Formats: sequence, structure tokens, C-alpha cells
Amino acid sequence: MKLSEIAEQIGGTLEGNGNLDITAVAGLQEASGGDISFLANPKYAAKVAKTKAAAVIVPSDWDRSGKCALIRVDNSDQAFAKVAELFYEPVPAPVAGVHASAVVAESAVLGEGISLGANVVIEDGVVIGDHTVIEANCVIGYKSTIGANCHFYPLVSLREFTEVGHNVIIHNGTVVGSDGFGYAVQEDGSRTKIPQIGKVVIEDDVELGANVAIDRARFGKTRIGKGTKIDNLVQVAHNVVVGEHSVMCGQVGISGSSTIGSRVILAGQAGLAGHLEVGDGAIVGAQAGVMRDVPPKDFVIGSPAMTHLQAKKVIAGTVTLPKLKEKVKKLEAEISELTARQGK
Repeated sequence: MKLSEIAEQIGGTLEGNGNLDITAVAGLQEASGGDISFLANPKYAAKVAKTKAAAVIVPSDWDRSGKCALIRVDNSDQAFAKVAELFYEPVPAPVAGVHASAVVAESAVLGEGISLGANVVIEDGVVIGDHTVIEANCVIGYKSTIGANCHFYPLVSLREFTEVGHNVIIHNGTVVGSDGFGYAVQEDGSRTKIPQIGKVVIEDDVELGANVAIDRARFGKTRIGKGTKIDNLVQVAHNVVVGEHSVMCGQVGISGSSTIGSRVILAGQAGLAGHLEVGDGAIVGAQAGVMRDVPPKDFVIGSPAMTHLQAKKVIAGTVTLPKLKEKVKKLEAEISELTARQGK
């Protein structure tokens, strides 16, 4: 595809040779010959001068020239996403129908235009909405319900009684509705399993990444609110309630019975203790250890988590500790010397 065509597609201003043939997309560092790349974060600006890309998409206010062609746009991140789509080879759409190797219970109710892949298992009492796609080796448990226009990638497991809304995407290896982690400690220190008799409810427009684990409630419901997006390797424990349009990044862990508000961001590897409340619009920074409630719209970091302003002071203080240690040693030496003189 000619560079001039790409510039036209994304509504950008081209600087350079529009006849260049662009064959792929790549990062600034990895790009070569016929690749097009982009700059979204100013901290990577120096890489534009070093990139081997044929062209780079940059913000409209970019104040430098480059050895490669440039396309100036208002939002380089969004523009590059559009360009990536131009070079993406789509996977063939699943064909509606039930694969010969799928096992479907007689009592299951299947909507119109659905697709069930190889070795899919649909247990008794399951209801699946119209145009939903369930790919190979998925298991849909007893009396679970799935809405319309959902897409489950291979190896997804829905345990019994799980409820999934419309337009839900679940990626490979995710398990929804496994038992909550609940045990009663006996006098001898052994643990007896507490029955987990609740369910999981996934509301409309939710997307779950690969290898996510969402536990069924001990009683009642574990709930993931409408529009929430969950990254890979996230653990959501029993009776957790998540509001609408929240985001959980990779390896987040939420302990049981915590409540996460709407439009909350939990950054990578954040860990939350149980029975906590994170208010609407709050942000929990990467690797934060949350031990108490987070007020709405607050931003906490660190472990134990604290407001980002307080945490920055603590971090700054920690950095100065070596100098402070040397200063204390020097003062101690001076005091010892003065004490010795007075003694004489």
C-alpha cells in the first residue's frame, strides 16, 4: 500500500515520499525497510531519529523532522490502530452450525446462527443466545446462560449456573465459576471445605483476557459489571462485585467480598485484601498492595497502598537514606570527639 493512501485513510498530513510502498507495521525499534511505525509517548521521541522505518505517524504538533517520512495526526495512537487494521489478515469467520464432535445435551436451548466448535461440551439446561460463537474445546456447565453475539475462544470453561450477558468476549483458557477459596479451620488445624453455592454473573459488553479466573460466590453472586475489561491472568475471588466500565490489568488479584466501583483502574499486579471497597473512578497503581478502602477518584500506589502524593514523599525519603546514614555517622563521630575533649 502506498504511503499516500495510508495518510488519506487516517486523515493525516504527509511529509515525505507518498509513493513509498508500505508492507507492514512495527515498533520504532523493530521497524525496517517497508514498515510504518508511530510515536504516541514523547519519552520515546529519540527513537524516531534512529528508527529504520520507512515512515512514522507522529502527533500534529511534533516539532522535529526525521530521516524518514512522517504523517502528522491529532491522535497518533488511534491513527496507528487504524493502520494496523489495514495490514491485519483477518481469521476466517466461524461458520454457523454445530461441529460433528460437539456434545450438546438434549435439554440445551441454542439460538439462531450460533457456532459450536470441535469438542465443545454443552451440559443440561444451558441456554445460548443468537449468533454466539463458542470455539473448540469449551465447556459450558449445567444451567448456564449465555446471551447473544458472544465469542468464547478455545478452552474456556463456564461452570454451573454461570450467567453471561450479550456481546461478551472471553479469551483462551479462562475459567468462570470455579469454587471460591473457602475453608473452615478445625481444632486440629485441618481445613474443611465450605460449599460454594453461589454463581457468577458477567454483564453485557465485558471482555475477559486469557487465563482469567473468576470464582463463584459462596452464596449470592460474584458480579462483573457492564463494559468492564479484564486483562490476562487476573484472579477475582468469591463474592467480589465490580462496577461498570472498570479496567483490571494483568496479574491483578482481588480477595473475596471486595467491591470495586465503576470506571476504576487497577494497574498491573495490584493486589487487594478482602472485604474492601474501591470507590468510583479510583486508580490503583501497579504492584500496589491495598489493605484498606480507597475513596472515589483517589489514586493510590505502593505497598501498603497510600495516596500517590504521600507515596512519592516516602519514596523520595527512602532514596535519601544512604546520605542520611552517612551524615548521622559523621555527627556521631563529631559528638564522640567532643565528648572525649570534655572528658580530658
